[in-house]
Amino acid sequence: MKKSCKIAFVSNYINHHQIPFCDSMYRLLEGAFTFVQTERMEQERVQMGWHAFRRPDYVRCWYEEPEACRRLVLDCDVALFGGTDDESYIEERLRAGKPVMRVSERLYKTGQWKAVSPRGLLKKYHDHTRYRKSPVWLLCAGAYVASDFRIIRAYPGKMYCWGYFPETRRYDLDTLFSGKGYGEEKIPYLLWAARMIDWKHPELAVETARTLRERGLRFHMDIIGDGELRPMAERLAGEYGLEGCVSFPGYQPPEEVRRYMEQADIFLFTSDRQEGWGAVANEAMNSGCALVADHMIGAAPYLVRHGENGLIYGDGRKEQLFGAAERLVRDRALCRKLGEAAYRTIAEVWNAESAAGRLLELIGAVAGLDWARGAGPGGQSLTGYAPCGPAPVLRERFRRTEPGRYARER
Repeated sequence: MKKSCKIAFVSNYINHHQIPFCDSMYRLLEGAFTFVQTERMEQERVQMGWHAFRRPDYVRCWYEEPEACRRLVLDCDVALFGGTDDESYIEERLRAGKPVMRVSERLYKTGQWKAVSPRGLLKKYHDHTRYRKSPVWLLCAGAYVASDFRIIRAYPGKMYCWGYFPETRRYDLDTLFSGKGYGEEKIPYLLWAARMIDWKHPELAVETARTLRERGLRFHMDIIGDGELRPMAERLAGEYGLEGCVSFPGYQPPEEVRRYMEQADIFLFTSDRQEGWGAVANEAMNSGCALVADHMIGAAPYLVRHGENGLIYGDGRKEQLFGAAERLVRDRALCRKLGEAAYRTIAEVWNAESAAGRLLELIGAVAGLDWARGAGPGGQSLTGYAPCGPAPVLRERFRRTEPGRYARER
């Protein structure tokens, strides 16, 4: 491909979830890739270890050199735009009719009923719908993004599967699985890890542990994280008498969380619809965990085929969550089977190198840039969905039409 072809990715700030994808783009484009950072990282994220890396050479900061970044975004061949609500960074390029790939999580995280707001619809028209016939495409960072954007009649036939692509690690699977389990006897080991806030639902992890113990099962569960709901979760575990089988290690940096995942058999992902994607799903699956996930989590329908590489339960249906966890604790062979398939899903399809290559192929196809064609790996998805495949419009109601599939909107 020609080195003169340039791509800029405009977003709020670079973080450890984005760096692997950006590194792959920089390599495939032979250096003709820039990440334009529009703001400094929030202090909360810094304290969580999100800033514990050296700034890559391809990062430019708008607040340090605004005019140079403005020209870079306007003059590049294709601009990726995501992670900021301020349209001013990209508006000049949109007015000029130059190719733009938007990257977006869902519009209506707290409910599609909010689409009735006249003020909200006017803003959505200004930012999105009026460009429906322009050279603008949407990368859907979550399985329900297409459904939300369909409501506002934006990007018809121009929406594609996307997500987040944290570091993918390569393991010898026999070695990885030989280290899983808790204690010398290797009893089943469950893990939950997130900020302890309301829509992450740490209480569901505690209630799952209570159910497993009441059903006479041996296991251990670590509930990692900190936040406003940690005292409640610890108090609940004490009331249920779970001190011997549930631990609260507190906040752990990202690298340490991955170490816990490598030892865990089962990962519980209990967020609700406000989880636009959930990169922890990628990391847990890459670590060979059997994932149990709420169906409204943005990553779940894209990454997980129920019963093949993980288990999905209906949002708000606690008994389905408890039943899935029990099934995996009782059936260690199934747990390993799902964990191995989960690992392959990430290692072979949903990873940064695959995503970058598929994106360049998509850009070549839709923007008519020959230099991008053949830039990356092709092949079929192991999950039914793959990065840059046409994004399905999925119902929010939990109803699978076939194993691992979700009903599309009519």
